[in-house]
Amino acid sequence: MLYLLIASLIWAFSFGLIKHVLVGVGMDANFVVLVRLALSFLLFLPFLRLKRIPPANRLPLFGIGIVQYGLMYTLYICSYHFLAAHQIALFTIFTPIYVTLIHNARRKRFESVFFLSSLLAVAGAAMIVVGTETDTRGTLYGFLLLQGANLCFALGQVWYRVVMKRSETMRDLDVFGLLYLGAVCAAVLPACLTVRPAELSCTLPQALTLLYLGTIPSGVAFFLWNAGARRVNAGTMAVLNNAKVPLAVVCSLVLFGEDPRWMPLLAGGAALVGAVIVNERFTRARQ
Repeated sequence: MLYLLIASLIWAFSFGLIKHVLVGVGMDANFVVLVRLALSFLLFLPFLRLKRIPPANRLPLFGIGIVQYGLMYTLYICSYHFLAAHQIALFTIFTPIYVTLIHNARRKRFESVFFLSSLLAVAGAAMIVVGTETDTRGTLYGFLLLQGANLCFALGQVWYRVVMKRSETMRDLDVFGLLYLGAVCAAVLPACLTVRPAELSCTLPQALTLLYLGTIPSGVAFFLWNAGARRVNAGTMAVLNNAKVPLAVVCSLVLFGEDPRWMPLLAGGAALVGAVIVNERFTRARQ
């Protein structure tokens, strides 16, 4: 669980940076996606150990990278053209539901407590939505893009857990370069369609922001997240998908000069903690 919390803390600062330094000031979204994923790939390439990955697992891991990082990032970054940073953080509240439903569908059974803990997590994040956003409808197009990204991220998490259980010889660090290779391949085509090299411009702050986002939030944090997701049950994984929401809202509102409303944030955070407690008690009792 510590890995998941560290990743959430790292991601909390990313929303505002993407909106106010990169995409929100005119940088092509698909260019941002490609650069971030390419930097993440280069970060993990020295640790890639294909010999330790059974041949039957290589294509699935490559496919996970396409879905969880390539498609997810393309949809996610594109939504910044239509939504504010704190709106994007808030609209990720549905990811726990996707994680739980995919997990239960794969196992062909319904875990009511996992589902209820996810609903409680969503309710906690919804308190933040109602309390801090005057127009909760947002932009429909941006919302739909973000839900597609959330679904890709949820599917990748569950799929990764399944594939990594197939062989004891595979370690997280050995395989992550393959995931990011798939992600980069998925990001190349959209970038070729929209990026115009003659129109590209990048200031020093933007270059440093891309370097940071590509190595830390996109690289280290996603490694910690998938590694941590293997070590907790599906219910806890679903709940902690929303841990970044109050953190990201606080960062977006405070660091970028908006007036935060602390009561909804505190109430929503308490609901998230309650969801984790409910899920963990059920898991221990069942074991």
